[in-house]
Amino acid sequence: MNSFEIGHELTAVTMGIDALERRQPAEGSLLGGDGLVPIYLGATLVEARRYAERDAIRSDLDALDASVAALDNGPRKVFLEGMLKSLRVAVRMLSGSSPSFEEKVSDLVGAPIGREDPAIIEDARTKVDALLSKMGFNTGSLLARVEAWERTRTIPSDKIETVFRELMSEAKARTDRLIFDTGSYDMVLNPVRGMMYTARCSFNEGKMDLNFDLAFTRAALKHLVCHEVYPGHSTQLLYTKAEVAAGKAPADALLITTDAITGCVQEGIGDQGVHLIDFIEDADDELHVELRRLRSAAQTSAAWMLMVEGIAAAEVADYLRNTAMGQEAWVQGRLRMAAHPFRGPFISSYWAGNESVRRVRERVTAEQWPSFLTALFGRANSPASLEMFPAVAA
Repeated sequence: MNSFEIGHELTAVTMGIDALERRQPAEGSLLGGDGLVPIYLGATLVEARRYAERDAIRSDLDALDASVAALDNGPRKVFLEGMLKSLRVAVRMLSGSSPSFEEKVSDLVGAPIGREDPAIIEDARTKVDALLSKMGFNTGSLLARVEAWERTRTIPSDKIETVFRELMSEAKARTDRLIFDTGSYDMVLNPVRGMMYTARCSFNEGKMDLNFDLAFTRAALKHLVCHEVYPGHSTQLLYTKAEVAAGKAPADALLITTDAITGCVQEGIGDQGVHLIDFIEDADDELHVELRRLRSAAQTSAAWMLMVEGIAAAEVADYLRNTAMGQEAWVQGRLRMAAHPFRGPFISSYWAGNESVRRVRERVTAEQWPSFLTALFGRANSPASLEMFPAVAA
């Protein structure tokens, strides 16, 4: 099989796994009956393989392994090898096996194992300190100063919808001009409570779920709009569907939302969204970038502390409060996510993905920028395959 034929087969197999999982009773299912691919826009392009049991899935993955092994070395082969390894771990877990947290992080998610470098976390704290001082927040501990900044910048609940619409309009205009024409696509704001996430892209419902247990500055809400919608998840979904439908991309580009190795780059695009559309406007945005960098690294370390080192949840919560300086609803949400038997290791995808996309973005030349956007938004990638750019995984 050639690369495109492999992509079609891989997509059919992956969606077959998804369909089998969705047929399981929600109670007791690792994914709660939600499937392995939360959002799939390829139903009219690639039909899911029909599976009655998982041995047939393993057989099909073996056949794909052999086909991928015959490809030339390069980013495409690197991605497909990583994706097949990731799917094998997922199938094992959905069959009742319990791989270690380390294996889930490295093989399912495709992220580095271990705590993040304390020097990176301290560097982010130092930059937060300097930015706060520059803005006049000089009284008290660093935590007290962050809280004071957030308190003075918090959007009143009855104004969030208005600010959301303003940010959506500007982010869409920038995305349409700089990344991809999203046409008439739009999302409405959907306030929710009690979720482990800060926000979520409910693409099929046209909603951006926003956790109203948290308070939001304009900079924080801007980041979430860019992460979930423009130029983040929604934009990437629209882009990949257009590329596959036009015959430009292999069908596995439709698998970008799979709970697998594709998640790192998906989250990396979201977390780099404000940079990709040049939407950093003021000191508040600059501060939020550093706070997000700090919290992303710290939550990765926190998950490792909790799930591998066996540190008590109360101690890990204190680490997140004091080191990452996150709001209490965020702290509790991170602990809940880290402890989830399937979702937990994906907490590492935010930091790993952000760093991967950032490293490539920062070295891309102006001449390479169009092909970089195609590789980033229009193809499925792992961090390892993306970082091989300007070689393109297609």
